[in-house]
Amino acid sequence: MALLGLDLGSSSIKGAAFDENGEVVAEAQEPYSTIWDGNSAEADAELMWLAAVKVIKAIAAAVPDIEAICAGSHGETYIPVDKGCKPVYPAVMNSDNRADKESKSWEDSLGKRKLYEITGVPLHPMFSINKIMWLKNNRPDVFSKAAMFLSPQDYILGRLGLTPLIDYSLASRTMAFDINKHSWSGEILKEAGLSENMMPECVPSGTTAGKINKNIAKILGLKNGVKAVVGGHDQPLAALGCGAIGEGQVSDSAGTFECLAAISDAPKNNDMAYKYSLNSYCHVVNGKYVTLAFFPAGVITSWFVDEFCYEDRQKAAKEGISEYLYISQKMDAGPTGVCVTPHLIGSCNPYWDMRARGAIYGLAPDISRHKLFKAVYEGLALELDLNIGALMQVCGEFDLIRISGGNARWPFSVQLRADITGRTFYTMESTQSVCRGAAILAGMASGVYKDYQDAVQKTVKINREYKPDRQVSESYKKQKAMYMELYPSLEKLREI
Repeated sequence: MALLGLDLGSSSIKGAAFDENGEVVAEAQEPYSTIWDGNSAEADAELMWLAAVKVIKAIAAAVPDIEAICAGSHGETYIPVDKGCKPVYPAVMNSDNRADKESKSWEDSLGKRKLYEITGVPLHPMFSINKIMWLKNNRPDVFSKAAMFLSPQDYILGRLGLTPLIDYSLASRTMAFDINKHSWSGEILKEAGLSENMMPECVPSGTTAGKINKNIAKILGLKNGVKAVVGGHDQPLAALGCGAIGEGQVSDSAGTFECLAAISDAPKNNDMAYKYSLNSYCHVVNGKYVTLAFFPAGVITSWFVDEFCYEDRQKAAKEGISEYLYISQKMDAGPTGVCVTPHLIGSCNPYWDMRARGAIYGLAPDISRHKLFKAVYEGLALELDLNIGALMQVCGEFDLIRISGGNARWPFSVQLRADITGRTFYTMESTQSVCRGAAILAGMASGVYKDYQDAVQKTVKINREYKPDRQVSESYKKQKAMYMELYPSLEKLREI
């Protein structure tokens, strides 16, 4: 018996099947492309579905006894579909920032602070409701064809022949969900010019959506009667997959966006959280909440390696290792003295400024691409340190962070985080924490685990502990001070 968890990312679909003890028995990944054009970011929703089909088929071929399937998804992306759940327009991705005008309109209607009290998220063009309003204002021909606006998770459920259902955590990423009442905000939807029947039904994470139609199951290579379970937003799912389920526990999902999630018994959408633009909303662990501090991370690492490290990629391929691991072996010890901000697509916490762009300070003739590669990772650790400071102001002190995701695969990057932030990090046996969290929900819905604690005890395993080296931490004091001053010093440029 196996449980299949899917991770519907912003550039690929990942899947992993787990046995009852949390061991990965099969995994697969299929990429799809986001098309960028200025502030717009779109993807072909049909290709997204086909990527999911390939992943499910590949895993089902290796593991025929899949009992249940559950998907997690990145947030803010929406897909307009007709009554048959077929896309009428591309998926408008989370990194799309066209809805600046629509976002600002809330300041004169409900007001930024009231929106935050209702939704737990700060005003920003990326949230789904603003982008749906943009579509209504700028593409009325498309808007009129849309019967419903779905997140990728609900869309996959619909394509599986089931009723599209959205959980509380993903609904929270629309900026139209009342985190206190656990329902769509009628006030916000009315102001946006939308009816509630244009949004999927909201249910708790782990709700059984139904059994996959036998004809669709046959196409996917699944046995008859496989159960489909409602997942959630990838960040709280990653927290569950790392075992962060109780008050005061903190996880770090280091992917395209790096996201710290602190767990609490109640939302933290208070004045201090509002000051730092922290996101505080429903966890996939029912009755709990997550408070997020996050920033774009994997965007800059992949950009740098793609643009500047062709020779290293060729050599790494010959050695049969990752280019990231290969380049890390060329890095010198100690601080580079170069500050790199990761704001290629704007900043999130603690600044929350879509005008921000990446900056490099400290270039000199002796700065090689390998030193600059390290500076990029130092920048991620320094940005993480800023976010830790903001999160502690709201959620209290913490010294231990459970980390997962693509950027947690490289020991050098996790150790840099530990040294620069002064915190201890635990890596998991598998970096697929989103898939693991989804599989846990699938297992609970199938009666495999009696509760969250039972599931975590049986499935979540620590791989390695990274403690900060106090001497190295001390050596970064100067570079940390430089980094703290870099973003504020660029304010005049952002105003031009």
